[in-house]
Amino acid sequence: MGYKWPLINDNITRKDKEVLSDFILNSNRFTNGPKVKEFETLWSEWLGVKHSIMVNSGASGNFISIAMVKELKGIGEVIVPPIGWVSDISSVAQLGMTPVFVDVSLSNFNITAENIKAAITENTKAIVLVHALGFPAINDEIIKLAKDNNIMLIEDCCEAHGATYKGKRVGSFGDISLFSFYFGHHITTIEGGTVCVNDDHLYDLAKLFRSHGMTRETSPEMQQDYQKRYPNLNPLFTFAVAGFNMRSSELNAVLGIEQMKRIDGNILARRNNFSLWLKHLDSDKYYTDYDVEGNSNFALPLMLSTLFGGLDGVCRVLKEEQVEYRIGTAGGGNQYHQPYLEKFYHRKVGELIESDYIHDNALYIGNHTELTKDQIINLCKKLNNV
Repeated sequence: MGYKWPLINDNITRKDKEVLSDFILNSNRFTNGPKVKEFETLWSEWLGVKHSIMVNSGASGNFISIAMVKELKGIGEVIVPPIGWVSDISSVAQLGMTPVFVDVSLSNFNITAENIKAAITENTKAIVLVHALGFPAINDEIIKLAKDNNIMLIEDCCEAHGATYKGKRVGSFGDISLFSFYFGHHITTIEGGTVCVNDDHLYDLAKLFRSHGMTRETSPEMQQDYQKRYPNLNPLFTFAVAGFNMRSSELNAVLGIEQMKRIDGNILARRNNFSLWLKHLDSDKYYTDYDVEGNSNFALPLMLSTLFGGLDGVCRVLKEEQVEYRIGTAGGGNQYHQPYLEKFYHRKVGELIESDYIHDNALYIGNHTELTKDQIINLCKKLNNV
């Protein structure tokens, strides 16, 4: 069955395809090159950071960020959210670090400063802060906690392009931030993402882990240092870290450059949709008291405010209206319950009460720039009658 309201809309336009086709016909280089660099510069300027590196997915960005933490801080614990994407957790586990789960707030689906503080130990190396569904998770208290305890702060902004805190875009606060340009996000390069930093050494490390660990990808200073330390090695094939190939391609970058022309309009449309959605939902039946300041919502969340019969009736209406949905919201709900974790040591601090509530009583539907007011209002009316 096709969906009248799909989870993801076709956000690659005819113009995008024409630009891409023209590039293919008139270029002889398609691997990581000048177009990737052009997109990285555009993204850094838009976000307000010093450096961005383009990678082949947001999940690769997750892996690179934890690899950088491990390289700088050694093996230890990483505080993680139960509500997010699998790669927020699997990157920690696969790299031999210990995921430490803490609970989230219902108001923004994000881990709180209070819960983070309770989980910090002398072995804590990093905090992974996920701006789930486009709700800003950052605040001054979390920034201070990380700084005071010498803990690296990683912002996962894969669903939050353009979300802001105190007028600054999320992704510009932490030591490292990640974005995804997967099909259906605020802009798309089909597959792709960025790792963003302000520190020059972190920039070199990110480039190393992106491309096999090869020093030729890094700054002249780092290349010269390795040449002096390892004179018997070919400078073109000196591998400083155990990296992989997580590079993007020129094709992805060309598409990203074109889509950057409309990112701000896309963000505004999604914000307006979310505002209309909350305005017309019955707050006696559905949770509507979200932290909306600075949001840039990837999707439209629908969470029961009380257990008035569970999600069965809600799902029935969505199916009747041919609206695609995902139960559990971001990542299918509470990652703490996923079977892959049985293979890795992990722990939690405190009970994950709010995360379990989201897991059992929430879902999301697509938030497209093409949605009309009538579509949103009419669906709200039908949901209010459940």
